[in-house]
Amino acid sequence: MRDLLFLTHRIPYPPNKGDKIRAWHMLDYLRRHFRVHLGCFIDDPQDHQHVAMLQALCASCCCVDQSPRAARLRSLRGLLSGEALSLPYYRDAELANWVAHTLRQHPIASALAFSGPMAQYLPARSRGNPLHRVLDLVDVDSEKWLDYATTQPWPLAALYRREARRLLAFEQSSADQLDAVTLVSSAEADLFRRRAPGAAHKIGHFNNGVDSDYFAPQPGVATPYPERQTVLVFTGAMDYWPNVEAVRWFAWRVLPSLRLQCPALHFYIVGARPTDRVRALQALPGVHVTGGVPDIRPYLQHALAAVAPLRIARGVQNKVLEAMAMEKIVVASPQALEGLSAVAGFELLRADDGAAFIRQLSDLLANPASPAIGSAARQRVLLDYSWRRNLRGLGGLLGVDAHQPESVA
Repeated sequence: MRDLLFLTHRIPYPPNKGDKIRAWHMLDYLRRHFRVHLGCFIDDPQDHQHVAMLQALCASCCCVDQSPRAARLRSLRGLLSGEALSLPYYRDAELANWVAHTLRQHPIASALAFSGPMAQYLPARSRGNPLHRVLDLVDVDSEKWLDYATTQPWPLAALYRREARRLLAFEQSSADQLDAVTLVSSAEADLFRRRAPGAAHKIGHFNNGVDSDYFAPQPGVATPYPERQTVLVFTGAMDYWPNVEAVRWFAWRVLPSLRLQCPALHFYIVGARPTDRVRALQALPGVHVTGGVPDIRPYLQHALAAVAPLRIARGVQNKVLEAMAMEKIVVASPQALEGLSAVAGFELLRADDGAAFIRQLSDLLANPASPAIGSAARQRVLLDYSWRRNLRGLGGLLGVDAHQPESVA
């Protein structure tokens, strides 16, 4: 097996949030075709328990502790250097030294960086160093900062606009210098081609996937909800600002009108690390915040519908795909549907604003939909969101023969 360097901005296990889900499935695929040398950061002390497992899967590992507080302070150096703050946030001498040592000690011909800032660790290609370098940008992060700027007051808005400009310049430079850039959807790839037209011929995408055996209907599983509750559920990491903003907007803007129609309606926010602003929503009638749960599937299984009222979103929302895989009706904003191949009105329901959310969910409360939408949703996932099938596109960029058998080690 050939050697490959894989760099991620966060330890790719456990796969319990969007970026870690994609990174984990990439690693699981890559280890079947390469001897993988993994370099990553650990920003949650609880994730140390998974290092031994990753060491067993990889040829070598370097997992560097990262204090989010210290990283935020370090990022301020970007104000002096004129670069995007995201770059010094993820800049670390220990990891840089490990990368240089690993490239010297092993016959590594290919390197894959996951997320834009990790591209800074890839050495320049030269005659003496013909390293094939691929960047999985995932989302156009610079566009996300631009979106943030539109929702924040000064001075945050100005800071976010600066980050959008400087990070886009880095993304464009990386695309020019590296051999290939991938993104999470055709929509994100098209956007980045417009932002980096000089590298358009090197920009592609591969879709996320869903473990459709794990996320499957579970008719016999016990409900986590009290009797006589009709439930709408939101799932996701609850320290992520777009998720926080989404549930606050839904709890204040949409839920009260729906509860006038159906007093038994409850809104459950299911996800780890809820912020104080999320926990405060429990003071509102019908709102529940669970924090992290061992298994989100019962919460999806026994809900009337899953809602995704995101107003800022990039890429593909795994929370939507997981609910669809479980044959659950999903009511989502256009932002949450961007990049998905699902057909609104047939495989899920789209709501463009608060009034539309109220209308769609009122109709659902009055006339619970037939199983047709949920069944069609799962079929869409099975058709378009298989990890094994979609990762073949990444494998092709790294020289994996499509007919090459996979190692089961």
